[in-house]
Amino acid sequence: MKAHQKTVGANDEWLTPPHIVEALGPFDLDPCAPVQRPWDTAAHHYTIKDDGLSKEWFGRVWLNPPFNRYQRPMWMRRMADHGNGVMLVPAAAETAAFHESVFGVASAVCFMRGRPHFHYVSGEQASANSGCTIALVAYGQQNAAALRSSGLGVVLTETP
Repeated sequence: MKAHQKTVGANDEWLTPPHIVEALGPFDLDPCAPVQRPWDTAAHHYTIKDDGLSKEWFGRVWLNPPFNRYQRPMWMRRMADHGNGVMLVPAAAETAAFHESVFGVASAVCFMRGRPHFHYVSGEQASANSGCTIALVAYGQQNAAALRSSGLGVVLTETP
């Protein structure tokens, strides 16, 4: 969340709007899920109590990492290394993390239409939007195809 948004600093645990995950199909694992959640994002979830960064990742992964600029790059690297799934991150294409874990590594990037309103862990939608452009980053051709068919935004793929 950007600094001008009133939700900044209140919490770093936000739920992805369910329509985003639904548009991408089922996932096997969400390694960065909130402890409390009114809907599932995957068949299996790791929470902060499990320390998803230290656990084994498997199958098709959904990742909405903390937007905290200090923690996000670690999650982004882990997803790029895993190579199978979709992650939701700020579309901060100028950052070192984006250059390291997205450009030349990802199979496709979807720049979402509009700024989504995330949800509190209660399920209530935040009144303020995310405050920035959001990118959905796909690793693996199945996930790139899911982005292309999702209708969530403009999808770019790198050609060899």
